[in-house]
Amino acid sequence: MKELGEGSQPKLSSTILLIRGEAETEVLMVARSYQIDFASGAHVFPGGKVSEDDLRPEWRDFVEGDFEGGELAVRIGGIREVFEESGILLARSRSAKPGTHVSRDVCETLAPHRGPIDRREESFLELIKAQDLVLCVNELVPYAHWITPDMMPKRFDTRFFIARAPIEQRAVHDGRETTEAVWVQPSEILRREKSGEATLLFPTRVNLELLEDSGPPEAALDAARQREIVTVLPVVDKGEQGAVLKIPAEAGYRVTIEPLETVNKAMKNTVKGSA
Repeated sequence: MKELGEGSQPKLSSTILLIRGEAETEVLMVARSYQIDFASGAHVFPGGKVSEDDLRPEWRDFVEGDFEGGELAVRIGGIREVFEESGILLARSRSAKPGTHVSRDVCETLAPHRGPIDRREESFLELIKAQDLVLCVNELVPYAHWITPDMMPKRFDTRFFIARAPIEQRAVHDGRETTEAVWVQPSEILRREKSGEATLLFPTRVNLELLEDSGPPEAALDAARQREIVTVLPVVDKGEQGAVLKIPAEAGYRVTIEPLETVNKAMKNTVKGSA
């Protein structure tokens, strides 16, 4: 058995499963543009690499909760990426009570900053400072931890979080990195992938399955709070039908192996039409 991950250093990243609903769970997913160079065309949860701006020590005065260092940075980075890719902002006015969020009007006023922040032409921290806002980083519940195997073209050390979406805000794709922002039940997007209507990468698919198995939003949040997070670094192994990626059973997913052929096919589908 060969363990992957011995190549390039993975980049610290963050992803957020933003959910809404009562009896049925809907999760926010974005379709990645074919013009970008990783996971183009795939449906994913909003997320991306932690930036230098996310690591600035001044953030301590503009967040809720007692977090430090990389733990704070991945939470800030996740909230920033959700804002860039969908326009939703997990933040409140400093004068507002905890548990509240900025309104749709505020998000629409700040929307012109999404592109410049994404391109690193503006600072997310300085925008939050100027608006006297506080990021609700304490609302992010740890959900999963994946490290990309080094067979992949780009590698990430990704923290997954789950959180309830602000009630009043609206998701709008950015038109650059994402071409669609949709609320969808896990069972529906999984059905679309099975029928060939959507492309999901392996980590996205199994985390959607985990979300589907968890039930309504409050049950999903409770399950995440109680689950021990097991780091998933896939390894290559030999299966009955050929090479497979193997993940720890302790991580709690429906499957522990994925045919390497299926992984490669999904990666090829994401670059279709991108060149």
